[in-house]
Amino acid sequence: MKRLERPLERLMFGSRWLLAPFYVGLVLAIGLLLVKFAREFVHVVPLVILEGEGEAIVAILSLVDIALVANLLLIIIFAGYENFVSKIHTEAHEDRPEWMGHVDFSDLKIKLIGSIVAISGIELLKAFMRVAELGNAELAWRVGIHLTLVVSGVMFALMDRIGLAKKQARAAKGP
Repeated sequence: MKRLERPLERLMFGSRWLLAPFYVGLVLAIGLLLVKFAREFVHVVPLVILEGEGEAIVAILSLVDIALVANLLLIIIFAGYENFVSKIHTEAHEDRPEWMGHVDFSDLKIKLIGSIVAISGIELLKAFMRVAELGNAELAWRVGIHLTLVVSGVMFALMDRIGLAKKQARAAKGP
């Protein structure tokens, strides 16, 4: 049985590299977001110069939205790759983010939901800037979805806190 177990375990451990193309794809997605950002920026310039304040703010919030999605992708790429595939060896690099190498799956979950809530909040703010154009039902749906995301984020944080407390209690008891 051990003759089969060793190769099977090596195969399963090596399978983590199947995730690497996903992370490369996400890096390329950031490149696509850069193209989208540039196109949106070109669209925003005349709005800021020629249109009213409301239109300019909504247009700029769209740029912020794209930047937040790109930041979210970067967090997922770095943390996901380091947690599931391999370490990124940049310890000596002066620009290495402090959180790199310290974000576990639980932290990644919280950062992910936090980013999603921030993106949802920006979309909701953009909707409020156009409140006269939107119907009550559409606005209610947007607020409801945002509140659902906020509550989900709080629940994730509470679950992680409970899990951490249990882990600390077990560690305090000893082996």
